[in-house]
Amino acid sequence: MSSNKKLLNLSAASAVLVAAAAAALNPAASGAVSASTGAAPLSGPPVSVHFDLAKGQTPENIALAPGGDAYVTFAAGRQVAKVSRDGTTRILATLPKPADGGMHTPVLGFALTVGIVRAHDGTLYFLYATGTADLTGVWRLRPGGEPERIAALPANGLPNGLALDARTRMLYVTDSVLGTVWRVRTTGGTPTSWSTAPELASTGFLGANGLKIHKGAVWATNLDKGTILHIPIRPDGRAGRVRTEATGLQGIDDFAFTGRGDQLLATLNGTNQVALVQPDGRHSIVLTPADGLQNPTSIAVRGDTVHVTSAAYLTGKDPNLLRVHLKR
Repeated sequence: MSSNKKLLNLSAASAVLVAAAAAALNPAASGAVSASTGAAPLSGPPVSVHFDLAKGQTPENIALAPGGDAYVTFAAGRQVAKVSRDGTTRILATLPKPADGGMHTPVLGFALTVGIVRAHDGTLYFLYATGTADLTGVWRLRPGGEPERIAALPANGLPNGLALDARTRMLYVTDSVLGTVWRVRTTGGTPTSWSTAPELASTGFLGANGLKIHKGAVWATNLDKGTILHIPIRPDGRAGRVRTEATGLQGIDDFAFTGRGDQLLATLNGTNQVALVQPDGRHSIVLTPADGLQNPTSIAVRGDTVHVTSAAYLTGKDPNLLRVHLKR
């Protein structure tokens, strides 16, 4: 695809996102107001790695390696890339383009690589949404290997967030359109519907989104409802009762725990912000457009470093990866 055509496709997708985000970011929808929680936990000027929008390098999700390297999915480019500590970016895989070009991908209308996680052996698992039955699902990339689909997911859904439970070797997937959390083994196979709780459903755009495994539970965000959800994993593996941990986070996308109990950092896509969310649900804004955010899509924490990706879906400029210090 030419750069001009790719930009046109991205612009069209952005127009959809702008219209839908306007509703998703309406404060009246949640009835909650952001509250201050004290001094910001982040310090030092952010360090940025800049990507090429014309090449579809819109970073959607991120996974970290122990040495400081990061693995990202470039949504519009249908790619998985490695971003080294020095900022060097190397494309590891480009996913096959669907026969219809991705135009039937639910809500968005373009094929995109989405959530990504890294296993201890370096294997990458990631999601691909195309609106077609032959490509939509969970994919795997072993070190030095080629990408392969290991589990099919419904073509009428939008797999989005991905989390790995290393203890049980299970992958959990949020579907933002079907309002479902799927579960599938790392060896692949047929996914099972783990939870379809009403708290996961969308109100018109995207519902269940970001996803993490934390303290024996699945934690997920709902973009439309501006919420963070907690779903216990029962001893028999089934989903427990959903509990809403935080509200009023309009346009919430991804999140990461800071290492201080249930405290977490969350990306607010449409408002170009990162929020610090306390265990009692109160939150404050700790990063803004002034720090370089361009529609932040995902966040990861390793040690004292916070990594935030911005896909620039709505701003249309400077997709990037920010690194900032986390005060302990």
